Amino acid sequence: ATLIAVARRLSLQAGRAGHRLCHKHREALKLFCEEEQSPICLVCRESQAHRGHSVVPIEEAAEEHKEKLQAHVQVLKDRREKLLGLKKAEEGKSL
Repeated sequence: ATLIAVARRLSLQAGRAGHRLCHKHREALKLFCEEEQSPICLVCRESQAHRGHSVVPIEEAAEEHKEKLQAHVQVLKDRREKLLGLKKAEEGKSL
C-alpha cells in the first residue's frame, strides 16, 4: 500500500513543461525527498524543511519505485498461480 501511495505521488500530471507544480512555490517538482517520500521543487530543497534530507532526481526515484512495484507484482502473480493450482487440485479431489 505504501509503494502504491508513493507511485501515485510520483506520477506526473500535465502542467508546466510536463511536470506537476509545487503548490507552495509554483515550480516544477523535479526532486524526490527520500525522508518525506514526496516530490519537491528546487526551492523546497533549499528550505529548512528539506535541507538535511536525502534527495534524488524524481525520474530516478520513479524508476526505483517502479522496479520495487514490479518485483511485488511478480511475487503476487507467483502466489496466485500457486493458489490456482492448489484450488484446481482440491476441486479434482472433491469430484
